[in-house]
Amino acid sequence: MIKRRTGISSFSHRDGNGANTPQMIKGRVRFTILDDVTNPEIFKTYGEWESIGSILFCPAAGYDVSLDACVLAKPLFPNFKAYPLINEIVYILEFPSYTQGTGEINNNTLYYFQPINLFNSNHHNALPNGLGLDDDLPNTNASYAETELGLNYEPTNKPAEINLGNTFIEKDNIRPIQAFEGDIIHEGRWGQSLRFGSTVNNSNVFNPWSNLGTNGSPITILRNDQHNSKLDPWIPQVENINLDRSSIYLTSTQQIPIEVASKKYKSYEKGLEPKSPNLYSDSQIILNSGRLLFNSYNDNILLSSNDSINLNAQETVNVDAEEGFSVSVGKQGEVLLGSNDFGVVEPVILGDKFLADIENLANILVDLGNNFELNPMLTTDELANASLLNIGGELKQSAQNVLNNIENYKSKVTFSK
Repeated sequence: MIKRRTGISSFSHRDGNGANTPQMIKGRVRFTILDDVTNPEIFKTYGEWESIGSILFCPAAGYDVSLDACVLAKPLFPNFKAYPLINEIVYILEFPSYTQGTGEINNNTLYYFQPINLFNSNHHNALPNGLGLDDDLPNTNASYAETELGLNYEPTNKPAEINLGNTFIEKDNIRPIQAFEGDIIHEGRWGQSLRFGSTVNNSNVFNPWSNLGTNGSPITILRNDQHNSKLDPWIPQVENINLDRSSIYLTSTQQIPIEVASKKYKSYEKGLEPKSPNLYSDSQIILNSGRLLFNSYNDNILLSSNDSINLNAQETVNVDAEEGFSVSVGKQGEVLLGSNDFGVVEPVILGDKFLADIENLANILVDLGNNFELNPMLTTDELANASLLNIGGELKQSAQNVLNNIENYKSKVTFSK
């Protein structure tokens, strides 16, 4: 059965005044507690949910050390989680901790930093063996010297055979992101990245957002799933909005060379079209992915613009609604269908009102036609019958009504060719 261990007294030493001072040690991760089901015994032994993020570690050279011989260390940072993989190397310090429920202060609890960047890889930095790492607990000076000498290891484009956990599968095409002066960058293990960067004119390494503007103009880029390239996996990569799977760009003065799916602006008057997306160089937010979904489960989706709102598609623009489709414009506004040529298109007809009058007129004309058919030889007033005279009066009144309402049939805001 695994025994609970909360620290090792030899990990610290006394200074000249007899006080304990923390000493940094290095350890190899053998297990990371992430849930309550992968190893329920370890989860229960080390504090259940309070143990989430904690690791069991052994000396850095101990590749095959059993979990029974490992020691517990808790994550050092509370708000930033970068839990290590099995066989990654971490540095560990000894500090006090507080035990919930008992209120006790434990003076020799171990805390670990995030994984050490042994191979400068954002994918993983696990060692397949104790290469360059001995079993002794080093002093600080030895640690510094070892760091300066580095490790005798060169990355390859072939995944190493190493245990990284139950689900983590090593990939050989995950590249680090290219940094520029002043950047703050966060990277995931699978090609995700968040860059807090800026315009960098005349940089020795090209980036696609600095062809104009001034150095220091901020830009924020969130990217998920980097694009494939033919470079070696350890060579840094710059984001490409047209090739990366999903991106969000927050710009200030940058011009982003995005290739949009459709950019036909025939609905605009000539000269009033929006500037092409790849030429715009003011503040904007760009979302680019294989599909975009905006869902409001409780309230509205509001699109507000000081200029226009453009819907642009290679195929169709569809609107589906359960209750209705409403369009409202100002007193001087117009709704144009099929053309952007103000003043040339024709107004649409108010169908119900117009057709009711036309139907009534048509019915009267049919009756008139029938009477003429029954009286084909009608030539003098003396032979006219009363029925024909009544129909003639109704025909005159109905036709007059149509003439009187001609302008009212036409919409004042909706026009079409």
